[in-house]
Amino acid sequence: MPDLRLAGFTLGIWLASLAALHLSAGLGLFLGAAGLIAAGILVLLRRQLRAARWIAVAVVLGAGCGAISTAARLSVREAPALVALLESGEPVEVELIVRDDPRLLPGGAGPPTYLVAVELRTVKAGEAAPVRLAARALVLGSDPGWRGLLPGQRVITVGRLMPPRPGDLRAAVISARKPPELRGRPSWAQRGAGVLRDGLQRACEPLPDKPGGLLPGLVVGDTSRLDPALEEEFRTTGMTHLTAVSGTNVAILIGVVLFLVRRTRAGPLICAVVCAVALVGFVLLARPSPSVVRAGAMGTIGLLALASGRQRAAVPALAAAAAVLLAADPELAADAGFALSVLATAGLLLLAPVWRDGLRRRGCPAGVAEALAVPAAAQVACGPVVTALSGTISLISVPANLLAVPAIAPATLAGVAAAVISPFWPAAAEFLAWIGHWPTAWLVLVAHTGARVPSGAVPWPGGATGGLLLAVVTVAFLVAARKAVVRRLAAIVALGAMLGALPVRLLASGWPPPQWLVVACAVGQGDAVVLPAGAGRAVVIDAGPEPDAVDRCLRRLGVREVVLLAVSHFHADHIGGVSGVFRDRRVNAVIGPDWPEPAAGRSAVESAAGEAGVALRVAGPGWTWTIGELRLDVLGPGVPLRGTNSDPNNNSLILRAVVSGRSVLLLGDAETEQQDDLVSRFGPAGLRADVLKVAHHGSALQSAELLDAVDPAVALVSAGRDNDYGHPNGPLLSLLVRDGARVLRTDEMGDIAAVAAPGGLAVAARGDPPA
Repeated sequence: MPDLRLAGFTLGIWLASLAALHLSAGLGLFLGAAGLIAAGILVLLRRQLRAARWIAVAVVLGAGCGAISTAARLSVREAPALVALLESGEPVEVELIVRDDPRLLPGGAGPPTYLVAVELRTVKAGEAAPVRLAARALVLGSDPGWRGLLPGQRVITVGRLMPPRPGDLRAAVISARKPPELRGRPSWAQRGAGVLRDGLQRACEPLPDKPGGLLPGLVVGDTSRLDPALEEEFRTTGMTHLTAVSGTNVAILIGVVLFLVRRTRAGPLICAVVCAVALVGFVLLARPSPSVVRAGAMGTIGLLALASGRQRAAVPALAAAAAVLLAADPELAADAGFALSVLATAGLLLLAPVWRDGLRRRGCPAGVAEALAVPAAAQVACGPVVTALSGTISLISVPANLLAVPAIAPATLAGVAAAVISPFWPAAAEFLAWIGHWPTAWLVLVAHTGARVPSGAVPWPGGATGGLLLAVVTVAFLVAARKAVVRRLAAIVALGAMLGALPVRLLASGWPPPQWLVVACAVGQGDAVVLPAGAGRAVVIDAGPEPDAVDRCLRRLGVREVVLLAVSHFHADHIGGVSGVFRDRRVNAVIGPDWPEPAAGRSAVESAAGEAGVALRVAGPGWTWTIGELRLDVLGPGVPLRGTNSDPNNNSLILRAVVSGRSVLLLGDAETEQQDDLVSRFGPAGLRADVLKVAHHGSALQSAELLDAVDPAVALVSAGRDNDYGHPNGPLLSLLVRDGARVLRTDEMGDIAAVAAPGGLAVAARGDPPA
């Protein structure tokens, strides 16, 4: 029986830290004091509580410690001087220490923006005395000078302070348009780690794009060259832990070092010390970011068990490591990655040995039993968190991770070796990277194939409710499965469900719905609309604000070829994701309006199209395009409109599509001026449509005359959940409903579709709009 005495303390500190992150510092201190007082009372009531006493004492004591440590960190962001600077909105000069590698934010048509995690040391506004503090912050830097910073560097910059989001320890978000001014140099360890990381990237440059981009991410967490489409495939197959440094990498590296040290007949203490040195070196190489620190902390669990010589020490070490990390960094309580690390390690310690031994008793070879038990235990332990995040239960993650196991160790070891020797022997580093890319290519193949397995994931309630529900079901099953009859019954039910449900899922997958006419993708605060153009082919109108969302939508629809990409106008919320349309699919043509603004947006579309070998062509009234049962006509813009509320919006490309005899009107972001122009030029007869893609995300700037002229049966509204623009407008939605339209919103329903039905139209929604 494992030693679980520290588990209650860790649970208490975790839950209290999570709660205190959403409270003020004062309320957090009150909660902590209440926990400590409750622990003291329980100690005094030891006769009445008896066996349950120490469990309850551990939980409330942990809750008190967690709440107090979190409140102490939150008090920094509530300092009156800092709050005053945040509320003033004045430019400030800040001194910062970089905490992690700068990360390029995806999407956007303007200049690149770098996200930099920093520690805020001083803030100075004008001639006032500087405010000195030690608090976390985020920098949104638009200057290329932010790109090459290393952790540990001290910089000064000028920017504006913005309030942070609730639920973390950051004191401010700093919008900095000027380059950072360096103060001093990073430590020799960080400089050395930077040299090794750069050397690994250079060694991987000659490799194919996908394995060459994955290998540095797998080895040292450098995902700068990782293909976003490949990252999505790893996420779909439950292998996302392989796209960055995880406890698996630490275990492999420490395992090899331990094997070599034991060959010298060293004792347990010497082995632990040598492994600890190797662990510190690896953490520096991979950067001491939160994910790497988590992986290192999980690796120390095995070292503690090794040094003590007691196998049962592993579980208390896990609880102690988690408690120490939570006390040092309460923000981890809300970090899904931290929860996955702890749960996966707990599964390997508590479930995997039992399942492995059970398989061996039934005649399964030792190696096969280990290979089956390890990924299954990790998946079962992590399942509730993964389900809470994704809203699905993956049916392919266990076999996919099982197939991936043989490739992880050789890829990791070859990559680490390539990084270490790259400064001294670049040719050998390239050779080692070439060796490492073969097992990495196998991982790519497994993820690529697994992501395309039909019905590889089944729907489940998402969020905390869905995660808790699955956790209860899992625990109940694990307890009940100790009886043989329950295991046999579960196997029969699972086999029957698979044989009965899988054919139904394959023949009627549910999405996309049969006979769909138009789909508005849930891409957040932006537009991306898809029209069918044959099997695996489609017309795409706009691309949303970022690449991943539109790429996922097209994958869900099975679109492999985009016969036409139409851009309504060049605002970032319509073209920021244009590169996602081009991912792993052919794009035959690109059209847009004859309007030059915004220039950066137009340039981004031209660049993406040029890289794919196509040109951006101008389309205007009278332009017509037909393929199969789909016909497109351009209705606008007509005469250029200038001096309006938004000239780019009011010169949007307006399309009228006819799909299988049903009409769809796509208004882009046209506002009142362009809508009135459409009515005057075409009248009700030329504008009437079965389906209306409501203009400008359902803003209030709508022409009542145009809505009356169109008289749609279905109105599709594309907007982001909880957006800051008030979209969609409530009175507009009421007007559409009152006039007889069925209104569907992406912010509430996810991907939405109008479907051809016998004698009329139907609507469908996929659900799960992105947060």
